[in-house]
Amino acid sequence: MDGDKETEDNQAMLDIIIVNYNSTGYLQQCITSIYKAVNGHSINIFVQDNASIDNVDRITDEFPQVRLCKNEENLGFAKAVNRAIREGTSPYVMLLNPDTCIREDFFQTVLDYMEENPETGALGPRILNHDGTIQGSARSFPTPFTAFFGRNSIMTRLFPGSRFSRKNILTDRTDGSKPVATDWVSGACMLVRRETIEDVGALDERFFMYWEDADWCRRMIINGWRVVYFPMASVVHYIGASSNHALFRSTLEFHRSAYFLYCQHNKSMCWVARPFAAFCLSVRFLLCICVRSQHLITRRYCGPRSPYPA
Repeated sequence: MDGDKETEDNQAMLDIIIVNYNSTGYLQQCITSIYKAVNGHSINIFVQDNASIDNVDRITDEFPQVRLCKNEENLGFAKAVNRAIREGTSPYVMLLNPDTCIREDFFQTVLDYMEENPETGALGPRILNHDGTIQGSARSFPTPFTAFFGRNSIMTRLFPGSRFSRKNILTDRTDGSKPVATDWVSGACMLVRRETIEDVGALDERFFMYWEDADWCRRMIINGWRVVYFPMASVVHYIGASSNHALFRSTLEFHRSAYFLYCQHNKSMCWVARPFAAFCLSVRFLLCICVRSQHLITRRYCGPRSPYPA
């Protein structure tokens, strides 16, 4: 099967959901990589476009079998994903960023594992940077230390071997030949059992973007499902394709969602903890804006041209 339009939802093994926002150049490459790797599996691809202005209609022209929904406004990630979840009926749902490329044998490997391990609610593959290095896509549930030792934090970049960073990022807990249970995996590429979604609910739409994947995995674990990091299958992720178009908004939403996640799962915290967390995240937000703005300026005027789609 190759995902043709005549394939009905109830015959498909997998619904792939991609939320696009001004990343259509990447999205074209992503969909091409999916069809190269599909290897006979029946799939549906749902693209939820959040009011892009980079001619997303070319997706329909190139891939008429893809189900493109053009939203009139930017709904955010969670709400767009949930719309597509409701459209499909396949036993598995995969969230996938548009700035990713699927590697060969991906679907066979991950679907076989999920079929053989019915207690696994969600699976996250190994996610690689464009240079082949491994992204910290399997992580422990965030604590106040995560603000300073998270995957992309300044402290982790300065001290990558810190025990705090190692405790937060769990991808190095396996040699790459076996899966490992983890607290949460990145929504950049996450395979979820539909039965699990029916049990714990869809994404929390109060998250506009960022951290909704951590919240989802937390709810799965609370309900008795396993969340697994699965390094035997991999995708390449060109980080920030969408967020680079709206630096301030994306950085703001990252920190706003982090605060909401912290409050949502720490409802019994003392009265002083919330304002302290808000203060720390506000400081981190300002630092991130300064650092990322400088990085973009340097890359634009001093660095090489980006090899990735515009």
